[in-house]
Order: sequence, then structure tokens, then C-alpha cells
Amino acid sequence: MLTLIASIIGGLVALFVGGELLVRGAVSIAERLGLSHLVTGIVIVGAATSMPEMVASIEAAMLGSPGIAWGNVVGSNLANSLLILGATALVTPIAMHGVGKRDAIVALAATALLYAITVSQGASPWIGAALLALLVVYIIWRVKHPPESLEDEDSPPPLGLLLAVALFAGGVGILIVGGQLLVAGSIELAQLAGVSDAVIGLTIVAIGTSLPELAASLAAALKGRAEMAVGNVVGSNIYNILLIGGATMSIAPLPISAELIDVEMPVLLASAVLILLLCRFFKHISRWLGAALLGAFALNTALLFA
Repeated sequence: MLTLIASIIGGLVALFVGGELLVRGAVSIAERLGLSHLVTGIVIVGAATSMPEMVASIEAAMLGSPGIAWGNVVGSNLANSLLILGATALVTPIAMHGVGKRDAIVALAATALLYAITVSQGASPWIGAALLALLVVYIIWRVKHPPESLEDEDSPPPLGLLLAVALFAGGVGILIVGGQLLVAGSIELAQLAGVSDAVIGLTIVAIGTSLPELAASLAAALKGRAEMAVGNVVGSNIYNILLIGGATMSIAPLPISAELIDVEMPVLLASAVLILLLCRFFKHISRWLGAALLGAFALNTALLFA
């Protein structure tokens, strides 16, 4: 058991460290190559911060555990929408000011599309490629119509090119090792605990791979930029579905369990609708509403083990 716990914790730590190195290296490489700050923020950072989730899901799919692979995708988005926004709002109320409306619509459409694919059991390499193509369309649209929060955002000075490449390569290697440790430990834990792979994917794997986003959102809130949490959450949800879902289907198009389709996918769709309503009609997310979001996340997690 100690070896199992060490494998899971070591995998999570490796995913966190590898993701941080990958992001720093990728951003510095982009800056050195002369890419604009806008493109770097939307494309490079957006993709790089999704690497822990993608490595975990692809590793699980290749090991024949679609429950962990898709549980991670669904669970990460639920953690983003309920856990991260709720925790951030508890630190300080989130002023909305109309942020994220267009992206929230895209996130809802992507979630509805994923729901349709799962209900029809239509996962295939071709569908996966189509999701990746939709991500490219989204990125192009976002570059032409950037979010206001990225237009004036400052970034740290780039590293030297050789150091940036070394960090990038090291981050990739650490991510791969971390993904292997986490998924192998998670599969064994599911077997020992007598729960499904999907439950482990929805909880331990999903929450663990979402910790960097949680830390970033809480840090932004403490700096008085809580509204950034909304953009981080919505953008991450889009990347999780189109990039991670698309890559997972393309590499290992395994069937999705009924447990995810019948219960968690409707919950995910409801959370996407909720985010859109918050962006469209709410002037701020209060601490009370943040507590409600956390309560909903805790209740859904508890019911998974009931």
C-alpha cells in the first residue's frame, strides 16, 4: 500500500513539476522565436498547461483504462467549474464585468458536442481529429478576437534559448514519467478499493491534474485579479475537451463507460450551462455562491463513492 500511495503522490508531483518546466520553457522559446505575446498566451500557454491532463489521459487509454482517461477529462472540467471557481470566490468575490461570455459559449458547445459523442459511443480517430481541428479553429478565432485580459498582460523576461529548450525537454520527460506513475498507481488503487476506474479518474486523477490551475487562480485572487480565474477555468475547459479529448480519441478510441454517460456527463453539461449563466447574468460571484459551488463539487464527489 505504501508503494501504491508513493506512486500516486510521486506521479502528481512529477506532473506538477514537469508542467511548470514545460510551460516556462515553451513560453521562453516562443518569445525567443519572436511570437507575439498574444499568440504565446493563447496557444503556447493554453496547450502547455493542459499537458498534465493530456499525458494522464493518453497513458490511461493506452493501458486499456478508458474510465481513467475520460474520467480525467470530465472530472478536470468539473473541478475547474466548481472547485476552482468556488475556492477562488471564497478568497475574494469574483467581479465578472462580462468576462468570458464568448468563451463560455464555446465551452458549452464543446461540452454538448462531447456529450453527443459519448451518448452515441461515437469515439473514433476521425472524431478525435475533428475535435483537434475545432481547437485550431478556436485558436485562430481567439487570436483574431483576443480576450481583453491578454491584451495588456505582462510576462517575465524570456530565458536563454538553450536553457529554455532544456527546460522544455526536461518537462516533457518528467511529465511522461509522472503520467505513468499516476495512472499505474490509480489503476491498482481502483482494484484494491473495489471502485471503478471512472471514479478514480473523476477524483484522484482529475483533482490532482487540476491543482496547477487551482494554485494559479488562488494566486490571482490574492493579487486582486480574481476575474482571471474565470478566463482560466473556461479556457482550460475548452482545451480539456478539444485537445485532450481529441488526442485521446485519436490515439486510443476506447468505449466510454455508462457510469460517465448516465451521470457525470449530464452534470458536466449542467456545469457548463451554469458557467455561461454566471458570465451572462451575474455581476460577481459572491462568497456564498462560491461556497455553494464547493458544496456541489463535494456532494458530487461523495456520491461517486456511495
